[in-house]
Amino acid sequence: MPITLRTLSAETAAVPPVTREGLIDSARRIAADLAGDAARRERDRVLPFDIFQQIKEARLGTLRIPQALGGPGGSISDYIEVLMILGAADSNVPHALRSHFNFTEGLVLGGIDSERDRRLLAHVLDGKLFGGAHTEQGTHKPGDITTRLTREGENYRLNGRKWYATGTAFADFASFSALDEEGNATYSLIPVDRQGITVLDDWDGMGQRMTASGGVLLENVLVLASEVSGRTLGSRVGRHCSTMRQLHLAASAAGAVQGAVDEGIRYVQRQARAAAHSAAETARQDPFVQNVVGELSAAAFAVQTLIREAARTLDGTVAAFATGDEDAIETALTDSALTTSRVQIVTAQLALSAATQVFELGGGSATSRDLNLDRYWRNIRTVYNHNPLLHKARVVGDFYLNGTKTHLLEGRVF
Repeated sequence: MPITLRTLSAETAAVPPVTREGLIDSARRIAADLAGDAARRERDRVLPFDIFQQIKEARLGTLRIPQALGGPGGSISDYIEVLMILGAADSNVPHALRSHFNFTEGLVLGGIDSERDRRLLAHVLDGKLFGGAHTEQGTHKPGDITTRLTREGENYRLNGRKWYATGTAFADFASFSALDEEGNATYSLIPVDRQGITVLDDWDGMGQRMTASGGVLLENVLVLASEVSGRTLGSRVGRHCSTMRQLHLAASAAGAVQGAVDEGIRYVQRQARAAAHSAAETARQDPFVQNVVGELSAAAFAVQTLIREAARTLDGTVAAFATGDEDAIETALTDSALTTSRVQIVTAQLALSAATQVFELGGGSATSRDLNLDRYWRNIRTVYNHNPLLHKARVVGDFYLNGTKTHLLEGRVF
């Protein structure tokens, strides 16, 4: 018998509720555990399964579920703050939660109005994580789909190979896009341990190496009719989630900037020596080192402040959805998309500069593989390669010059 989405059980309903304050504290605790061994994990590419088990046990993935639905009622600002807390320890971990929070946002804003939605909500409240993969390699353009969903009696079979399955190795459920027999785009949301699903550990990027962002093989996977839905990228909720997904990545990178600052300070305090030509007795007393630390701290502060401002505009979009005012919703969607895009354009420059400047804190020892300081630049560069910043700036400029909203209305990452 296939594994299916179960109904909300009495046991699940009896689980004590979590609070937003409690989840933020849990994020800090998990981050402290993660930071202690982050350099070695990244160097040896040890996937953080233990950390994701802690995340599930803490039910961190419930953060955006409203109190009325049994969740802590955290805002987008809370959720982005949690990402930056985790990212300062290791930017791989918040990045790998991107599909999960995209799923919960769509679930809540789309309305819990069916038995299927209630079952999915029960899984989220139980601490389960959601992943997925929609991109494919070898297609003419990103977003083109060759994976097929074919009918078999009352149900379906799913066949294909997906790429960028970020976080799916750590997830309990995952969604996969496919074309049905009429050529319509669909989503299949199924348990990751369903027979025929193989998550491949073949991501070979220079950065974000522990996000499990490689491929997934889908070989004659059974999909129940109740597990299939249509795609809604261009819907208003879809557009909101698309903007939020972009800010999620930027928040992960913002965490990496703070991580570089923190580790740079530790390096100076514990290991770095004053340069041979320095008049200072120690590196921490060297005015040039102090200047670099000051500039790095300012960069991290600026990046985080910009990210928080973008999160505030997304909270404004959620508030607009609650009013039901069509004009207010459209205005908020445009504002949050433009704000998040402008934030990414600027924070990318600040983040990459900071991750390079951290090496000015020392000499040859700063490049030690054991210290692994270069992971911050590699991770930040990889995050910001996800979306073409030059195109993003062009879209923003076209809007302000000509009022063009084509890409803002698509509900896709641009």
